[in-house]
Amino acid sequence: MKDVDLNLLPSLQALLELRNVSKAAERVHLSQPAMSAALSRLRRHFNDELLVRAGRGYELTPFAQALAPKVDQALAEVQDALQLRAGFDPAASDRTFVLASSDYVTGVLIRHLRARIAAEAPGITVDFVPTSRARIKPGLESFSSIDLLVGPMGFDLTGSTRQLFRDEFVVIMDPTHPLLQRDVLTVHDIATAPQAVGEFGGSIVTPPMQFFQRMGQSPAVAARVAGLQALPSVVEGTDLVALVPRMLAARAQGVVVVEFTPELEVPLVESMYWHPLQTADPANVWLRSLVQRAAQGLDDPVIDAHPVRVEAAPHG
Repeated sequence: MKDVDLNLLPSLQALLELRNVSKAAERVHLSQPAMSAALSRLRRHFNDELLVRAGRGYELTPFAQALAPKVDQALAEVQDALQLRAGFDPAASDRTFVLASSDYVTGVLIRHLRARIAAEAPGITVDFVPTSRARIKPGLESFSSIDLLVGPMGFDLTGSTRQLFRDEFVVIMDPTHPLLQRDVLTVHDIATAPQAVGEFGGSIVTPPMQFFQRMGQSPAVAARVAGLQALPSVVEGTDLVALVPRMLAARAQGVVVVEFTPELEVPLVESMYWHPLQTADPANVWLRSLVQRAAQGLDDPVIDAHPVRVEAAPHG
């Protein structure tokens, strides 16, 4: 029998204590399908049902009743072991941390993060890897290769989480784009113009695509790129338009920024995600604090936007 994945321990503890898949999923920040999958894996590993239907609820099997205190003890000992590192001193450490994020997040954060590392912990290295290389998976398995993930809220990312910073999408296009000759721009105008879009693989539907869906529009996608950073250079000198975060648009050259009216705001909220067992780990606590303080250094970008804004529909 193969060894059980230790990442399943928090799920196992929650299932044994709460005897409810939905409540256990909520406790450890998993989706219900992911928790159901974890329960199936645990049943195969132990060759026991663990939870059995009893009326409208579930009861523990005799084996699960005997297992519960051992799981509690195992997790308590893991937490104690992590606490032994309470003497973590970033100024004296030469540790390498791995942080997974999109190209956009890396671009806006890395300058502030590197400045703080140079001042506080010159021996420490923080490697940024794209989320695609981190192979983000359902459950907590992703954290076997990374220390921290920065990703958008609303995409069922797992782990303990804390909001990091907020941005919003704007439209960019070449200064000679014919749309800029109009007195009024609508969502339909933007959707039907040739689009350059950033993609992140798999079945991820990005906030701009979600926005167009809500507005009942089907964007005319003409170019696809990996991530968001390349979009300004793709748009420049072409008839393409693209939706990018404001912080990215503020650093772009050779494009014009068109904003949405306030009621059409397309928000982007980035958060930190980490394994729940790392919540009290002093090294991970320091890393999260470092990233949080770097994000606090992000300025609200001042953009010389085009006077025409994108409206839901033309007036009159």
